[in-house]
Amino acid sequence: MKMRHLGWALLVLVLLLGAAAGGIVALNLRGEDPLPEQAEAFDATPQLIERGRYLALAGNCAGCHTTRGGQPYAGGLPIETPFGTVYSSNLTPDAQNGIGSWSSAHFWRAMHNGRSKDGRLLYPAFPYPNFTQVTREDSDAIYAYLRSVPSAPVPNQAHRLRFPYDTQAALAVWRALSFKPEAFVANAGKPAEWNRGAYLVGGLGHCIACHGSRDSLGATQAKLGLSGGLIAVENWYAPSLADPHQAGVADWPAADVVALLKNGVAPRGSVMGPMADVVFRSTQYLSEADLTAMASYLKDLPGVPAQAAAPARAAATSTRRDAGTMARGARIYDQQCAYCHGDQGQGVPGAFPPLAGNRAVNMAQTTNLIQVIAHGGYLPSTAGNPRPYGMPPFGQTLDAGDVAAVLTFIRGSWGNDSAPVTQLDTMRR
Repeated sequence: MKMRHLGWALLVLVLLLGAAAGGIVALNLRGEDPLPEQAEAFDATPQLIERGRYLALAGNCAGCHTTRGGQPYAGGLPIETPFGTVYSSNLTPDAQNGIGSWSSAHFWRAMHNGRSKDGRLLYPAFPYPNFTQVTREDSDAIYAYLRSVPSAPVPNQAHRLRFPYDTQAALAVWRALSFKPEAFVANAGKPAEWNRGAYLVGGLGHCIACHGSRDSLGATQAKLGLSGGLIAVENWYAPSLADPHQAGVADWPAADVVALLKNGVAPRGSVMGPMADVVFRSTQYLSEADLTAMASYLKDLPGVPAQAAAPARAAATSTRRDAGTMARGARIYDQQCAYCHGDQGQGVPGAFPPLAGNRAVNMAQTTNLIQVIAHGGYLPSTAGNPRPYGMPPFGQTLDAGDVAAVLTFIRGSWGNDSAPVTQLDTMRR
């Protein structure tokens, strides 16, 4: 009798596992159209190629698919993730290693469904969870452009991921839980300019990939929007684009938002770290109309309610600063920082940013401040700011205690009233 019960239990378990596997397969196939049996006719006109070049810039495709000093779009760039290293693929028209044997339908399936030509599931280091919103027309244009770049016979490198993340089965489960192909749907209640901005920010721009938070499986939490997040491995914090105390621009003139995206510097802020690379490689080349559209969308993001932001600021201002630490920080500031940023943290217009009242200085997250002091920070060189000033690294001259002290001093002086930085904070970065 016991054996019979065990047999039934095993049968039920097998059926349940089969149903689960079938469900995972079905979820991974949702939204997919069958590939055409015959190769599609594709007319890559000069106009289409040029449009694809522009769209590839908007998506910063070369930023991930080009190694330093390497041939554009030949791939091979290591992308570090919490699960291991993913290497970007060759996108040149090389038939053996690149997309030379791909049809436009194959390319569209990769963009929209996250699946390679041979049917393999792609890792979301390639941001298809965002590119899925890109239209077929824009996908075809990018495909036409990539087929026009010089071919590079550079083999694709195998990813170095830990088990079980290196398996298609694990990826299938991840996709079943975290990915659903979808098309961009315009908001009928918003003007065309706003919708264009939403399409660029949410699709090709894939801004949420950095400015969004991620769950334990590494999936962006779309419901939280552009609420800020730590960029894994790189240890930079991409600030919230909705919070006026971080990087929200709701009260900025649209022209200033455009200037920040185009030049890397604006009257009320500048970019450093990974965002400097985005401006350098991508947004500085976008049209005024598209940048204005992005500004329209970003200025209209739902803001963080004042009552939600208040507790964090209250907690910061209520923390007492140690007098000895402040004195130590003042000495370091006078020796290392005052020459550029001024005795009162006032900065120099057009050269060195003020530290007094600077929201980047006063953010609760101190990750970027520590990174900039230790490793330096540099604005991108752009047509509108061809010779930007930069912040040299001080990691070789200041120890963890020094960094904590000078940041505590800066965050507690000239009207700044933010929480101290501890030595433990600096050692975590």
